Amino acid sequence: MSFGGTLSSATISPPPGHFGLAPKKAQQGLQIAILAEAEMTEVALLEIAGGTAAVFTTPSPGKTTPNEDVAGFFSIAKHHGVLAVADGLGGHAVGERASREAMEILQQTLEEAAEPAAAGDPFRSAILNGIEAANRAVMELGSGAATTLALVEIQDRAVRTYHVGDSAILLTGQRGKLKLQTIAHSPIGYAVESGLIDEQAAIHHEERHVISNVIGSDQMRMEIGPTIEMAARDTLVVASDGLLDNLLPQEIVDRVRTGPLDKAVDSLVQLARRRMTTEGNATPSKPDDLTVIAFRLG
Repeated sequence: MSFGGTLSSATISPPPGHFGLAPKKAQQGLQIAILAEAEMTEVALLEIAGGTAAVFTTPSPGKTTPNEDVAGFFSIAKHHGVLAVADGLGGHAVGERASREAMEILQQTLEEAAEPAAAGDPFRSAILNGIEAANRAVMELGSGAATTLALVEIQDRAVRTYHVGDSAILLTGQRGKLKLQTIAHSPIGYAVESGLIDEQAAIHHEERHVISNVIGSDQMRMEIGPTIEMAARDTLVVASDGLLDNLLPQEIVDRVRTGPLDKAVDSLVQLARRRMTTEGNATPSKPDDLTVIAFRLG
């Protein structure tokens, strides 16, 4: 697993731009890359789980403090891996520590599951235990520290989602059919799901930023999605709310369903960042840290 250009399974190199925690290879063969405090200047490609992922992460436009989003890639076997995005809350330092802590604890539990002595299918338990352990650790940070987490386990063609908060996971077919969209754990997210308001109204709502479920709370609950089989030309997207607060789901689908994966992600990033810096009544404009991962099977 590696970043930048054409990627092999043997080499790990840093992606374009600056990031805080270097990618690394775990002792038991689990290959790991974590991007923390990253400020990328271009999309990077990554071979993982029998397919290709494209990633971009950067701070909010004009922000002078580091990116509080963290992206994680965990390659378990040739056709098995985990993609994750955490979005720290509570302000700089507190938010960055929370998102980094959650991702590093997830790394630890996945490393333990990769031990040769692990029996059965240890990775589902590792993910669940990792989220629970991350919640306890972030609570111990205090000072209002919290983070979202959106995570996808990919094994062969099967994908399963786990999420806490409003970081999102979408799966679209090549023809634009939205096969999966996680529900944001927020009053506005639940209102959209129940049909009380539509996506257009939701993206402009003054309370869209309010979240009702986070890692770092004694009331934390994780939502586990059904196992879905990806088709050969499906595209999976995992992103922080910097994307979903500035682009409607259909706009995301329209840009990622076809074409080269790196160019699709770049199209999302350019439009989201343009909207973040351009206020208007017709389109949303919510400056925020931005992380986008898109994945397709090989």
